[in-house]
Amino acid sequence: MRLIKPRITTLLAIALCMSGIFNLISCNSNQNKTENTSNSSTSTDSASTTNTAASSDSFTSAKSFGKLKDGTEMQQYTLTNKKGTKAIFTNYGARWVSFLIRDKDDKIIDVVAGFKDAAAYEASTEPYFGATIGRVGNRIAKGRFTLDGKEYKLFTNNGSNTLHGGKKGFQAVVWQANQKDDHTLEFTYLSKDGEENFPGNLNVKVTYALTDDNELTIDYEATTNKKTPVNLTNHAFFNLNGEGSGTILNHVLQINADRYTPVDANLIPTGKIEPVAGTPFDFRERKPIGTNINEKNEQLKNGGGFDHNYVLNENKAPGLNMAARVKGDKSGIIMDVLTLEPGLQFYSGNFMQGKNTFKSGAKDDYRTAFCLETQHFPDAPNQPNFPSILLEPGEKYQTRTVYKFFCR
Repeated sequence: MRLIKPRITTLLAIALCMSGIFNLISCNSNQNKTENTSNSSTSTDSASTTNTAASSDSFTSAKSFGKLKDGTEMQQYTLTNKKGTKAIFTNYGARWVSFLIRDKDDKIIDVVAGFKDAAAYEASTEPYFGATIGRVGNRIAKGRFTLDGKEYKLFTNNGSNTLHGGKKGFQAVVWQANQKDDHTLEFTYLSKDGEENFPGNLNVKVTYALTDDNELTIDYEATTNKKTPVNLTNHAFFNLNGEGSGTILNHVLQINADRYTPVDANLIPTGKIEPVAGTPFDFRERKPIGTNINEKNEQLKNGGGFDHNYVLNENKAPGLNMAARVKGDKSGIIMDVLTLEPGLQFYSGNFMQGKNTFKSGAKDDYRTAFCLETQHFPDAPNQPNFPSILLEPGEKYQTRTVYKFFCR
């Protein structure tokens, strides 16, 4: 089968799915003055996947980002736009480190939680801050799946399950970087056959592009020489009031999903797809994240709060789908999430424990950041009624997600 592929020429059609759906209270700012994202995703098409970075490019913003335990020097890269917005990344895990943008008071704040250097990321008790996740994002039940009659056994790093690729997922590897210009940065990685016991040599490319409309576009590509499961995403932690500014429970959230996938006590989907109506998981109308988070509910108990996959409502037109909108209650900054993926994992920071220090000097305290991870559904290799994540030789995995920021 063939995975989702973006139709770049039809991206302007996203306006059709957004009209009248997401209308949040606005704030005053000299930022972008419209909530209509019909001009989203103006970055150029990605090139074909490769496992090496070009070494002849003359442009780079690279500077030292410290060393890993083994002495490997890491770099950080900065993208900028005409509004003065900056997006910062590192080749350790192809991570999104910072996003610096003006709030309603014209103050520059960093809305992506992260650490000051590579060593802090490597030592963190939470390994996924800002990282590219793979080969398979989210959980695989009991660390096992069967492909063409062969059972593959994976490392179980989340109780009895495999989470985000296993013992050493894509967040813990060094990627090759190729910065094209001020706006575009490519990361490439070859995941070799047998890595974390997944089959096939998987060539992966992740392209970050920052537009002058404050859109951070993430394009994912992959090819393989053997059939293999692939489900890539980004695990950025957000606080739209600024990294380390306190609770995210007063952020106002809306998710374009009528259904979600309930989980068992091990956070593995039961296989059912159920309506959000009448449950704490109903974010079809905007509401603060904390409104229902402490209700007595089996699913909230299983997740320790919200840590569930939403089945996004399907587009009526080709192109990116409006997945979610969230607004910082103090900053007035609004973030739209648009994607070609069928699912969205909403995580409310339930396992943050204050054991790590952010680059701002604040601790990663309980529920001081949230995640909105675009994806195929969790445990898809073991769930026949979920959309398949199998990639065949000769096919190209290709998908796109956009995080658009504005304030008015």
